[in-house]
Formats: sequence, C-alpha cells, structure tokens
Amino acid sequence: MGRILSIDFGGKRTGLAVTDPLQIIATALDTVDTHHLYEFLKKYVVAEQVEKIIIGYPLNLNDTPTHATPLVDAAVKRLNKLFPQVPVEKVDERFSSRRASEAMLEMGMKKKDRRQKGNTDQIAATLLLQEYLNARTQ
Repeated sequence: MGRILSIDFGGKRTGLAVTDPLQIIATALDTVDTHHLYEFLKKYVVAEQVEKIIIGYPLNLNDTPTHATPLVDAAVKRLNKLFPQVPVEKVDERFSSRRASEAMLEMGMKKKDRRQKGNTDQIAATLLLQEYLNARTQ
C-alpha cells in the first residue's frame, strides 16, 4: 500500500502532508515555495510510493469558484501530466486555514510560530488529509 499525499496549494507557498504507508495517520511533510513544488514532488514520488494525491479545492460558501480555483485547476492538470500513474482527487478545502489556525492555538503554539505562514500551510494540508482518511473509514 502506498502513501497518500495532500497538497494545500497556494500562490506563494504550498503545504504538504502525507500518510504513513498503511494510510492511517496524516503527518505534515513540508511547506515549499510554489514555484519549486513540482521539482520537490518529482523527487518525493521517486523516493516514496505515492498511491494518490489529494489537493484542496477552493470554493466559496455558495459553491462558486474563488480567485484561487483556476490556480488549483492548473495545478491538477500539471500533476496529472507529471504523474499519470497517480490519481489526483480534489477535496473541499473551505475553512482549512481557519481550522489550521485553531489547531495551532489548541496545540499551544507560541504566537511567533503561529504567524509563520508555512506552519499554517502544513497544518492545513495535514487536516485535509486526516479528514479525508476519517471520511473513508465511516
């Protein structure tokens, strides 16, 4: 069984999370500059067996696209081209950054650490992935 990779795609930074090989637990992987994302993923997919990629899909509350939706659509197309053997699934990411901020508060992270945007991106990707895993087992 391979890992599931989660992507919280952003214009500047992208948060990444991954499951363990048994696909039980989601763990933060890294935050990378978005313009280096595909180089990072090429190396990671070669080193680790990735079975699926999930990517946060931004929508407004009324299910209309946000300003970031076209960026994610382009990223999905590029991922499908680079990794044709790995299915890419879009998952609803509404409130993911807010939930990540709340999780950092609950974990007792210092204000200085909470202000580092990369931490929010990694945690958002991890929460997306854990929620995806939880939904599969219900």
